[in-house]
Amino acid sequence: MEAFLHQIFSGLANGGIYASVALALVMIYQSTHHINFAQGEMAMFSTFIAWWMMQAGMPYWVAFFLTIAISFAGGLIIQRTILKPVEKAPVLTNVIVFIGLLVIFNSVAGWVFDHTIKPFPTPFPKGSFIESRYFSAHEVGTVLVMLCVLAVLFSFLRFTPIGLAMRAAAQNPESARLVGIRVSWMLGIGWGLAAAIGAVAGMMVAPIVFLDPNMMSGILLYGFAAALLGGIDNPWGAVIGGFIVGVLENLLGAYVIGTELKLSVALVLIVTTLTLKPNGLFGKAVVTRV
Repeated sequence: MEAFLHQIFSGLANGGIYASVALALVMIYQSTHHINFAQGEMAMFSTFIAWWMMQAGMPYWVAFFLTIAISFAGGLIIQRTILKPVEKAPVLTNVIVFIGLLVIFNSVAGWVFDHTIKPFPTPFPKGSFIESRYFSAHEVGTVLVMLCVLAVLFSFLRFTPIGLAMRAAAQNPESARLVGIRVSWMLGIGWGLAAAIGAVAGMMVAPIVFLDPNMMSGILLYGFAAALLGGIDNPWGAVIGGFIVGVLENLLGAYVIGTELKLSVALVLIVTTLTLKPNGLFGKAVVTRV
C-alpha cells in the first residue's frame, strides 16, 4: 500500500510539470490555433541558460528568476520577429516554422553547451523539512512551485488590464481591435508567458532527468497528451489533465506495462482522446457556420 501511495504522489509531482507544459501549449493555441512544437526545446534552452549562470557562481533562486525574465523576453522577441510575419499564412507554413524553431534550439544548445549529460541542482535537497514518507523534497517543491506559477498566472489573467486584454484578444481578435486592443502585442506577451512557464518546467524537471539537449522531448509529449485530455482550449482543463497523465503514467508504468514502455501511455492517450473525445474532458465544441 505504501508503494502504491508513493506512485500516486510521485505521479502528482510529475503531473505538475506536465501541467505547466500543457498550459504553455494551451496559451499559444488559444491565441494562434497552432501547436508550438518547439515548446519543449525552448524550455530546454532556458534551462541551459540557468545552468550556465549557476556555473558562473550565481545563487539558484537569482538564476531561476533571471531565467524566467530572459525566457519571457525571448518568447516575445520570437513572436515579434519570426512569427508575426506568418500570422496569416497557411497552417502548413506555421507548422514548418515551429519545426524549424525546434531544430534550431536543439542544434544551438548542442553546439554551445555540447551534448554531454549534466547534473542540474535542486533547491530542495534531501532531508529538508518539506520531505515526507511519500514525497521526496524535490517532488514537494516541484508541486509548490507549479501551484505558485498557476496562481500568479490566474491572478494576472483575471485581475490585470493586460491579462484581460490578452483574454479578449484570444477569444475575439476582431472585436478586441475595435476597442483599441493591440492584438499582435497581446499575442507576443502570450508567447513570452508561455516561454517563461516552460522555463520553470524545464528547471523543475532537469534535476530528475538530467540536463541535455533532448531532455524535453518526452516531457513535451506528456504535456501534449495532458493538453488534449483536459481540453486544448481550456487552461484549467490542461492543468487537471497534466495531473491525470502524471498519475496514470506512474501507475501503469509500475504495475501494468513496465517503465520501459511508459512513454507509450502518452501516445495511447493522444490517439484515444482524438478518436473518442477530440475536445477533451473540459473543452467545448465550437460550431462554425460555413
